[in-house]
Amino acid sequence: MSITSIASLYFRKRQRDLEHHFTAPIGLQEAVLQRLVSKAADTLYGSEHGFGSFDKSSLYEAFRKGVPVNTYEELKEYIDRMRHGERDVLWRGQVKWYAKSSGTTNDKSKFIPVSSEGLKRIHYQGGNDVVAYYLQNNPKSRLFDGRALILGGSHSPNYNVANSLVGDLSAILIENINPVVNLVRVPDKKTALISEFDRKRELIARQCLKANVTNISGVPSWMMSVLSRVMELSGKQHLEEVWPNLEVFFHGGIAFTPYRKQYEQLITKSDMHYMETYNASEGFFGIQNDPADSSMMLMLDYDVFYEFAPTEAIDGDGRLTDESKVVPLEGVEMGKNYAMIISTSCGLWRYMIGDTVKFTSIKPYKFVITGRTKSFINAFGEELIVDNAEKGLQYACQQTGAEVREYTAAPVFRSEGVVPHHQWLIEFRKEPENLDEFARILDSKLQELNSDYEAKRFKDINMVCLKIVKARHDLFDDWLRSKGKLGGQHKVPRLANTRKHIEELLEMKNIE
Repeated sequence: MSITSIASLYFRKRQRDLEHHFTAPIGLQEAVLQRLVSKAADTLYGSEHGFGSFDKSSLYEAFRKGVPVNTYEELKEYIDRMRHGERDVLWRGQVKWYAKSSGTTNDKSKFIPVSSEGLKRIHYQGGNDVVAYYLQNNPKSRLFDGRALILGGSHSPNYNVANSLVGDLSAILIENINPVVNLVRVPDKKTALISEFDRKRELIARQCLKANVTNISGVPSWMMSVLSRVMELSGKQHLEEVWPNLEVFFHGGIAFTPYRKQYEQLITKSDMHYMETYNASEGFFGIQNDPADSSMMLMLDYDVFYEFAPTEAIDGDGRLTDESKVVPLEGVEMGKNYAMIISTSCGLWRYMIGDTVKFTSIKPYKFVITGRTKSFINAFGEELIVDNAEKGLQYACQQTGAEVREYTAAPVFRSEGVVPHHQWLIEFRKEPENLDEFARILDSKLQELNSDYEAKRFKDINMVCLKIVKARHDLFDDWLRSKGKLGGQHKVPRLANTRKHIEELLEMKNIE
């Protein structure tokens, strides 16, 4: 009997429990809300918002009336107090871990609290369920008969609070993971937590080269960078020549579609599996439970209570304009775009995470990620938002004397001889003397404004400096006119995660 066959027995009970997502989804969510409100009743936030006095017979109505919908800005003051060591603020006890995420309008970075209960009942439970679903779908798997290549970030001290750290969520997970897992994963913990990515990539590739890797987990862009180095060191043409027992890539963080072709060219074996997860700094929300269905199961029995706001109730700055439109899970409709609102055991209360989703099924509740409440580019994990772009352009114009009339930007994906980068199409009212210098200043300022963009630009490994294409006069007006959208409230999409808009504009660039 293989190690995987023995390990599979451990997941049997959970596989049966997951059936409740089909049979009793609303009951699962009601139990979660009851637990969260009860546990946080004596916290500062719970006391301020009357958690202890909520009517248990109509708990959700009391909860939505007593607690406002929040963005990071509304919770930032509480989180700052927690980061300085204060107890019982947004969640009970002292929270010592903070997942560093891309910034907001006012800050370079967000610091998302990660409590010990949140680690166990959200993030680790999600990882456990990914394996449970995978083994259920692949009973002949040999997953545990080899090693798991798991990519992670790094962490650093949080102020001067003892044993308190900030860093990538992946680093927090690796730091606190069950020691047994370290027996079946590569690279070793010390290598996994190195902050300098080019050194980390080299060490990971060399450590993994001779290992029996059966599964890989990580963000597609970062993983491809590591696998490319593995191929260089091995001298092989396809990854299965290095790891013949590789069977699955558990991926998440960014859309996989732009990378699928690259992976299929790298891994040509017919029995390779790909499984998407939705694991963010704020929580673990979804798992692709059916390999024939690209949508994900919404995970309902973790410490996450969900609400949804239709996107027509969200303004251009990602703010909710009408709280009465917010609905709990039972109020959602298929095929409609919603902004997701969560409450968790990490102390995020009615928190808008900025992602939008659309339900493809309600029996069970399955969904796809449709975008963000704000324009953004997150093709490589950089999470560049419009506020970053506007401030970066303003600074570049100040430094060069240029003036920008219109612009849009989109990712350029990795291909033969091309390293990923952002392409900006800019119509100048007053051109800079040196376009390359303008691009360099803009790129440098974006790194200063956004820690995720800065990390992806590190030493040109995952992204190189942005490139600017100069647009002819009135190009953007002509494009809007061709769409019947010139004038009124219609705007040029500033940032896009696909190349649809920019390709249309580039086609018109030389057409007067």
